[in-house]
Amino acid sequence: MCNFKLSSSPSSLLVSTTKNHFLISPQPSSSSSMDPQPHDDGLHRWPTPQEALEEIKAIGKISGPTAITGLLMYSRAMISMLFLGYLGELELAGGSLSIGFANITGYSVISGLAMGMEPICGQAYGSKQMRLLGLTLQRTVLLLLSTSVPISFIWLNMKRILLWFGQDQEIAAAAHTFILFSVPDLFFLSLLHPLRIYLRAQGITFPLALCSAGSLLLHVPLNFLLVGYFRLGISGVAMAMVWTNLNLCLLLCLFIYFSGVYRDSWVGPTSDCLGGWSSLLALAIPSCISVCLEWWWYELMIMLCGVLVNPRATIASMGILIQTTSLVYVFPSALSSGVSTRVGNELGAGRPARARKSMIVSLFCAAGLGVAAMLFATAMRHRWGRFFTGDEEILRLTAVALPIAGACELGNCPQTTGCGVLRGSARPRIGANINLGSFYLVGMPVAVVLGFGLQMGFAGLWLGLLAAQASCTVFMLRALTTTDWTLQAERAKQLTAATNNQSSPPYPPFDKQSKAAAAAKVASETFCSGDTARDGCSIEMEPFIIIVKN
Repeated sequence: MCNFKLSSSPSSLLVSTTKNHFLISPQPSSSSSMDPQPHDDGLHRWPTPQEALEEIKAIGKISGPTAITGLLMYSRAMISMLFLGYLGELELAGGSLSIGFANITGYSVISGLAMGMEPICGQAYGSKQMRLLGLTLQRTVLLLLSTSVPISFIWLNMKRILLWFGQDQEIAAAAHTFILFSVPDLFFLSLLHPLRIYLRAQGITFPLALCSAGSLLLHVPLNFLLVGYFRLGISGVAMAMVWTNLNLCLLLCLFIYFSGVYRDSWVGPTSDCLGGWSSLLALAIPSCISVCLEWWWYELMIMLCGVLVNPRATIASMGILIQTTSLVYVFPSALSSGVSTRVGNELGAGRPARARKSMIVSLFCAAGLGVAAMLFATAMRHRWGRFFTGDEEILRLTAVALPIAGACELGNCPQTTGCGVLRGSARPRIGANINLGSFYLVGMPVAVVLGFGLQMGFAGLWLGLLAAQASCTVFMLRALTTTDWTLQAERAKQLTAATNNQSSPPYPPFDKQSKAAAAAKVASETFCSGDTARDGCSIEMEPFIIIVKN
């Protein structure tokens, strides 16, 4: 999965005597034993064991707290599902349907668009352009808020849409009630997602975990209060979820204000935040497409389960397996966030060798995570399902598919981490094209042929996912191993320069032969993007198409 691990060092929680921060984030200009020169042999050799260990620590300081945050958010979702189940079968079905609808039409879009700011913020922090960091935060919040308005209108008409697709009247009514009270969540997430990325780009992740823990501690009492005491039913569960996100937003805002981490990057509301949108959108839209393509795949898998033999058992088993893969996904997702920040910071600082080193180390870590996930899934295939149900048919289906789901993680962990490298180097379009080709041109046909044509049923659908993950990994590794890291460092300069100015600096004049050579070089790097060189384009309009050096 491309889209939301390791512990934080105690040394990161130090009191600064020069600023009112209660933690010191990693400084992009700090010196270390790793690659003192940006163009040394680090671009052409493997990291030494000592360098790899130092890079693991650097990634771990970001990924560890991020994994904790992910586990806390997963726990929040599970708590909400438990309260829906406590209310009854109708409420559980309606809430589950509503959450699936919200994922497809809203949450995936908001989450994907927010990722567009990740490479800009990471590279801006690495190049010490703190003003750009603040401007990108403001622009992204405005982008997400404006996107939330049309999404909210879709949510308000959810019942009509569900009935048009033939859903049960009572379930559609329950789902509509749930999503109606979830509408404010769109606007809170429009602030929450950018704040997370803003802090993570600066290496500040431990406070994120603390704030998430604080909001989770309030989530259970809120559910008891709204569902148990006030007896608000399914609307109470939705309100508790929204309230928890609001609490997290408030806690993060309080941390940012009282720690003073905003001081170097804060830009007062000016017309500057209304400029530089082309660069942001050029990154946000491919990121959004990449996230949506993958999120929607799992929703389509559930729909396909509905037309198999014994759909109640297959849908229930698919739900168990998706919950399981969501839990496992927390760890490669956190690793992806960590390497995205590291690559962005190093490219922004003009250190391509270190960015390449981060990629190599993170991919080996991802391979280890994939092996661990596969072994866990295989060992627990006969026992894991019993945590969720006692139905023998559901348990049988889960036991058959769980080893296949574990094998999927062998590809999912490296390709999720690879997506982080692509985000950090401002190349989300490659990830979007890889997801489109792998999931829908490879995985979906294989799933349909095996599941229905060859009568393999439920296992055939998961073998389709395995085919998608395998092809995804191959294409991702091809993109990463052919990366010109010196070129990416030059692109980082162009991207931050363009996004930081109202008008982009024009390229120096060059002849047709030079233009063709530059376009060919970039085309070989973005082999699956299908972009072509365009006359007179500027970095503001297309920040990662052509790089021309004097």
